[in-house]
Amino acid sequence: MPSNRPSLAIIGAGRVGCALGRSLHQRGWRIGAVVSRTAQHARAATRVIGAGRPRSRLDAGLLAADVVLITTPDRAIAAVAKALARLDGKTIGGNRWRSKVVLHTSGALDRSVLHPLESLGAATGSLHPMQTFSGRDVPPLDGYICALEGTPAALRAARRICRDLGCLPVVIAPGAKPAYHAAGALAAGHILAVIEAATRMLVALGFSRRAAIRALLPLTRQTLANFERLSPRPSSPHPAWTGPLARGDFATVAKHAAALRRFPHEYRDAYAALSRLASLVLGQEGRR
Repeated sequence: MPSNRPSLAIIGAGRVGCALGRSLHQRGWRIGAVVSRTAQHARAATRVIGAGRPRSRLDAGLLAADVVLITTPDRAIAAVAKALARLDGKTIGGNRWRSKVVLHTSGALDRSVLHPLESLGAATGSLHPMQTFSGRDVPPLDGYICALEGTPAALRAARRICRDLGCLPVVIAPGAKPAYHAAGALAAGHILAVIEAATRMLVALGFSRRAAIRALLPLTRQTLANFERLSPRPSSPHPAWTGPLARGDFATVAKHAAALRRFPHEYRDAYAALSRLASLVLGQEGRR
C-alpha cells in the first residue's frame, strides 16, 4: 500500500541524518537520495536508515524529493545551500526549487543560511530536536522538544516531521536560536564536562574510575529527578537545591576552593563561576 507521506532526501547522513531518516522511514516517509562524503558512507547510511539511494555527491536527483533535509555540520550548510541552488540551472526549465521544502537541523543557525534556495522559491527553515545523538543507536524522540523556525510552508513540513517523530514542536524566532542552543549546551555538553571533572577528582583521591562513576552518577540522577519533581528554589517546602551553598555554609565553600588548588586552575575557576551562577538563578537574586 503506497505511503501518503512526502518523499525525503537527506544530505549529510551522519549521526543525526541516520537517526532521523530511520525514524521517519519507519513511520512511512519515502526516503530518496541519501548523500554522504563517500559512496561507502552513503551505502552504510542507507543500511542504517533501511531505505534510500546512496549518493556521494549532490546531483539533480535530489530535486525528486518533496523535502530536503540537510544534516551536515553547521560549517557546511551554507556551501551545501549554494551547491543545491546551482542544481536548478542544470535542469530543464529551472525553477524546480519553487515547490520544495528545505530544512536544516542546526541548533544555532536559522534559515538565513539557506537564502540561495529561498531566493529560488524554496520554502526554507530549520528543525532541531533537543536531544543528543551518539551514533550508537537511534535515541528516543517521543515527547522531546523540537525547535522550529522558517517560512510558513517550511513550518508546516517541519511540524509534520515532528508529529511523526513524536516530538513536541516549539516555534522560536530566528534570532533566538544561538541562545536556545546555548541553553542546550549548558544542560548537555557542559554538565558532561562537570561530571567528568568530578570523576577525575575522585580518581586523584584514590578511587578507581568505576567507583568514582558509581559514586557520582546516582547523585546526579537523583538531583535531576528532584529538579523534575520539586522546586529548585530554597523558599520551596521541598527544594531540590542542596549542598553548602544552598545552606549558606560559606566556610565549606571556601574549603572547597582551597582544595581545588591541587587541580588545574580551570577546576577552581569553574567551581567559582558555577557557584556565582547558582547564587543568581537559585538563590536570593533568582527569586525576583
